[in-house]
Amino acid sequence: MDSLINPLDSLEQQNAKLLTIAQVLMRRVEAITDDSGAAYAQFQRAAMLEDQVRERTRDLERALDLLNASNGALAAANRETEAARQNLADAIETVQEGFALFDAGDVLVMCNSRFGMHMEDVRAGLVPGLRFDDYVERVSRSRYLALPVGEAPQDWAEQRKRRHQERHVIFNVRFLGDAWVQVSEHRTGDGGTVILQTDVTEIIQMERLERGKLLDDQARVIRATLDHINQGVAIFDAGAALVGWNQRLGDLLAIPLARMWVGTSFEALFQRFRAGFEFGEGMDAARLGLWVAGRSGRPGLSFEIRRGSLILAVFAQEMPESGFVMSFTDVSAERRAIEALSRANETLEARVRARTLELEDALADAERANASRSRFVAAASHDLLQPLSAAKLFMASIGDEAITPAARGALDKAQKALISVEGILGSLLDISKLESGKVAVQVGPVRMGGLLAQLHEEFAGFAAAKGLALVVRPCEMVVESDPGYLRRILQNLIGNAIRYTDAGRVLVGARRRGAMLRLEVWDTGPGIPEAEQDNIFKEFHRLNAPASASAGMGLGLAIVERACALLGHPLGLTSRMGRGTCFMLQVPILDLAAGIEAPTPPERALRMQDRIVFLLENDEDLRRAMGLLLEKWGVSVLEAASGEEALALIEDLGILPDFLLVDQRLGEGMTGLDFIAALTRRHGPLPLRLVTADRSADLAAACAALGVQRLMKPI
Repeated sequence: MDSLINPLDSLEQQNAKLLTIAQVLMRRVEAITDDSGAAYAQFQRAAMLEDQVRERTRDLERALDLLNASNGALAAANRETEAARQNLADAIETVQEGFALFDAGDVLVMCNSRFGMHMEDVRAGLVPGLRFDDYVERVSRSRYLALPVGEAPQDWAEQRKRRHQERHVIFNVRFLGDAWVQVSEHRTGDGGTVILQTDVTEIIQMERLERGKLLDDQARVIRATLDHINQGVAIFDAGAALVGWNQRLGDLLAIPLARMWVGTSFEALFQRFRAGFEFGEGMDAARLGLWVAGRSGRPGLSFEIRRGSLILAVFAQEMPESGFVMSFTDVSAERRAIEALSRANETLEARVRARTLELEDALADAERANASRSRFVAAASHDLLQPLSAAKLFMASIGDEAITPAARGALDKAQKALISVEGILGSLLDISKLESGKVAVQVGPVRMGGLLAQLHEEFAGFAAAKGLALVVRPCEMVVESDPGYLRRILQNLIGNAIRYTDAGRVLVGARRRGAMLRLEVWDTGPGIPEAEQDNIFKEFHRLNAPASASAGMGLGLAIVERACALLGHPLGLTSRMGRGTCFMLQVPILDLAAGIEAPTPPERALRMQDRIVFLLENDEDLRRAMGLLLEKWGVSVLEAASGEEALALIEDLGILPDFLLVDQRLGEGMTGLDFIAALTRRHGPLPLRLVTADRSADLAAACAALGVQRLMKPI
């Protein structure tokens, strides 16, 4: 069957062949007689073949129906596509701009009739299938395209192709007849290109007209400006020909305006005034001529010309298109004023030099006086601390068993007086160190809990004696400051608050403000007038009270202000008359995560009985007072007045003391540190203290280097 029927034949041809085959087979069956039943078998096969033919025929008919339906759908789709294309073409045609669409291969797909406007010789070739490069070549050779001056068609075409590489580009193209088209080119999502061409001739012409009007207005403004300024102005073109000037130019150069007209050469004008004027320093006729003859890139030129008492400052500046402008300014009055001022300055400078020398001498005297005062305060304080220490030690050595109650009261008052004197001397030393600028601070972690507890214990009795309540709010913050100076600051603030408060209470607390801790001291005193709030930080300044040893000398707040400035702790106050005052300072909080060493516990008190103490002190009274007090405690005392004597005594005795008290200032010879160094070299480290009133940073550093602790006077 497969060899008798050609699948490429139509259904009608295949059916005709199948019918022919069936008829032939039927005739063959009828013609053959076979007693064994072979004829019947052949008939049966022919019937089956006929059924297969009919089934195949039905399949072919169904396939033909599907094909016809598909062809109908395709025809409908083609009609819709053609209608859509026509609608798109009609829509594009209604657009006022020229429109063209190029595919991703830069081949023209479609365009409207306005694409290629103003180029009649190109529009006929703008048909689908045109490549973009061919389109650009045709446009560049169009006789209607107005190329820029000096630009060839191939140059324009190369530039247009380079612009085509960008995704979005907009530019203007000029055509003959002063026609302008704005070309806007955009890339589509599939890589194609849409080109819009908009006629902007009217816009450009109107813009040109408006620009012309603006230039005319500007020209009138410039002319009015030139005629009203006090400078002479001359404007020259690239050929050094005069194109603009004002009346002031003729007045300054003594040239009649009738002699100046457009086109007058610079050389002609230069010849008129060169004979009457002299050039200033750094300029001559040849240099000026070279500058005028130069072209683009000339730097500005500034010089002076003179004629008698008339001095003109000339400034020449290049303008666009190689022209230049020159201005002439009368500076005669200014030069005369400068000369007069120069003469006055010379006189004034001489007076200033003389006065400066006087001030330098006065400043040197003041600095010497200030240095002498600081040295005097330090020396006097040290000299006073010596007998003060002796007096306190003598009083401490007096036993209670031999003193009557009346004498004990007098002794207590004397002790308090000595403590007041000690406080004043300490304040004087602090002021002296702070003013000298040689204070060394040791900033480190300070636990506010322990410090505030110590201050409460120190001032509780003082406040109770005045009938005041002292409230110290607990605070466990750790701040970064110098522990000694921070304690002294708070001592002065709390002491002042108690001293000037007659009733109520004094409150000490701390508030956290970000990374800072604000320490506050509140009182219920009379308050501080606003006019006095700056004065209270001055030395020896006290409100409504005379300075005295018992009530203070007015140094506390001066020390507070200088110490806060030294440590960088902002200090402030707020006060209300009749309600009280608050002093506050801000201290940086130390990060607890940084790890802070716990303070070392105080040394355990030594058992004093049967101990030998070596006392090295050159002041006889102080040595006797300290010896009496130590002997009262049951200590055996060895004495010496100098380091050399002490070393010799220790060698003669052949025994080492249990403890040494060594004064730093021993007169002539070795100092206390020298003695300690020599003793350590001979016998190794021994328990000792250096006794001194010297609070300088140098001595503290020297003691730290030797591992020596100090005992500060007064003792």
